[in-house]
Amino acid sequence: MATTQSNDHGAGLLDAQLELYANTLAVVKSMALKTAMDLGIADAIHHHGGAATLPQILTRVTLHPSKIPCLRRLMRVLTLTGVFAVEKPTAADEPPVYALTPVSRLLVSSGNLQQAPIMSLLLHPSCITPFLRIGDWLQRELPGPSIFEHTHGRSLWEVADGDAAFSKVFNDAMVSDSRLVMDVVVREHGEVFRGISSLVDVAGGHGTAAQAIARAFPEVKCSVMDLAHVVAKAPAGGTGVEYIAGDMFESIPPANAVFLKWIMHDWGDDECVKVLKNAKKAIPSKDAGGKVIIIDVVVGAGPPDQKHIELQALFGAYMMLINGVERDEKEWKKVFIEAGFSGYKIIPVLGFRSIIEVYP
Repeated sequence: MATTQSNDHGAGLLDAQLELYANTLAVVKSMALKTAMDLGIADAIHHHGGAATLPQILTRVTLHPSKIPCLRRLMRVLTLTGVFAVEKPTAADEPPVYALTPVSRLLVSSGNLQQAPIMSLLLHPSCITPFLRIGDWLQRELPGPSIFEHTHGRSLWEVADGDAAFSKVFNDAMVSDSRLVMDVVVREHGEVFRGISSLVDVAGGHGTAAQAIARAFPEVKCSVMDLAHVVAKAPAGGTGVEYIAGDMFESIPPANAVFLKWIMHDWGDDECVKVLKNAKKAIPSKDAGGKVIIIDVVVGAGPPDQKHIELQALFGAYMMLINGVERDEKEWKKVFIEAGFSGYKIIPVLGFRSIIEVYP
């Protein structure tokens, strides 16, 4: 009996230590993914038809020969996490074959729905470094500088405005996310746009979302409103979309519907209420078809599996980077009521995100 209890005690300690190590080293998964994107490994495998040995990958990837064993270690991590698949050799002298998965197909640069830009932003050193100071930041009173500003001395928006390279990373990221999300929205959930005669995409960047709506619903007059320096770099002509320079905290151009994709989680409640009040002024009554369409996280909505729940929690923590907030339904409702809206409908159909219709 004593031996059994001792063994159980030891197993419990080792299991607890295992969890600590797994959580501590989870950052290696992110860095392995970043390395795969930096090296273009998905492109290299795609070039060889979607499956390739390491020697074949190396014909398309710049790597010092002495580091080949290191790449094997990274590929082991990337196959264990499902980014790539691996087929073990049947003979001892044959190399393993690495293959693209649905995950890594989204990293192929020639793909219209490729997601490398948004992942590169999330893993950008300017965004990752601040989390090393989160303990110090948590001891300081709100309202105050975000972790990003606490680290860099400027807000993320100020950096994006003044640093052309970071601005490109940010805008490319928003474009890549919008292409994938809007492909799903207009194909499978286009009913949210039916009956709308005009729509303004607020803080819509270079107009990827608005362009997708305009192509799918040519009867909807689409416009994009964003800050002047963003609109100045928007595509010129032929998009079916009008670009308007403006500040959503001051006013929003009139339209049948206001569209806010992944914007509200960037801001605290006071800022969101201010934007929504401006949106309410811009749209007609509910009876006349006026509404606000939001694409964002509703914590607790969507598939109940561990991966979706965990990702919502991770984004909730990540958004502290800029003093942003991921909200549950109760928190969303509070914001809507304070902004003067009469009702809302949550449509949890976009994975970890939802479509929210808000009615004046």
